[in-house]
Amino acid sequence: MALRAALRFPPPVITWGTRGKSGQAAASAAYCAELVRKRDYEGFLCTLLLPPESQKSVFALRAFNVELSQVKDSVSQKNLGLMRMQFWRESIDEIYSNNPPHHPVALELSKAVQKHKLTKRWLTRVIDEREKNLNDRAYRNLKELEAYAENTQSSLLYLTLETLGVRDVHADHAASHIGKAQGIVTCLRAVPFHSSKRQVFLPVDICILHGASQEDFIRGSQERNVKDVIFDIASQAHVHMEHARSFQNKVHKAAFSAFYVTVPLDGYLKRLRKLDFNVFHPSLHRRDPWIPLSLYIQSWRKVY
Repeated sequence: MALRAALRFPPPVITWGTRGKSGQAAASAAYCAELVRKRDYEGFLCTLLLPPESQKSVFALRAFNVELSQVKDSVSQKNLGLMRMQFWRESIDEIYSNNPPHHPVALELSKAVQKHKLTKRWLTRVIDEREKNLNDRAYRNLKELEAYAENTQSSLLYLTLETLGVRDVHADHAASHIGKAQGIVTCLRAVPFHSSKRQVFLPVDICILHGASQEDFIRGSQERNVKDVIFDIASQAHVHMEHARSFQNKVHKAAFSAFYVTVPLDGYLKRLRKLDFNVFHPSLHRRDPWIPLSLYIQSWRKVY
């Protein structure tokens, strides 16, 4: 019901600055949800499928991730990006000292930390990895891309599991593989955007293997060698998804709602395959209208 209601009636934009503690609490929660809805719509839909006691906390985690992910593209100089990362690093320290800064995401994150006893290491790992990514260089190989995905997307899934009260090695293994798949797919989805800015971040070793140059991607080539690069990278995402599902019988059912992010990942990979791995096809730039229905079906079937 929450999913359908959100699709029909999107939440209003909330201005930060409402008076009173209760007003500020409501405004900070709304700010996080709205930020995620605008910048991570698929994550927004997935969060609506979580139990009510976890939703606000996960919106805070996703808003935190959005704030960090936007740094790279919102600053003109690396030093400015480093300053933003340092702000969040210090904010996490203050949150764990029970003295969060007066920032809506930090305030909501503080509530989540207190409520679920979230592991600080996962939060700082996301910051550290995002900071390293400010260097604007391509991944040397697929293993580097997977390490980035593990330290960012998988870390967020570990935290999401903690909001669900799940601390289990099998769930963590599944989260690791799903996070890696998510990081790989995110990299693929960003190819047209980065190419338009004359940037290519795809693993260098795979590009060399197929004889695809940076210029091929910058001009949006649809030659076979470019498609082969995309095929190899997409195939690795699929492998991680299959590994994650191999733990399905061992993972506690309470963890499944954290893993519904597999739905949009599956959707993108299927669309990409139908388009013969033409990552530049215009239809891939549009929002998949079937994602809400697919999420609803997945949650009803109780699988990931």
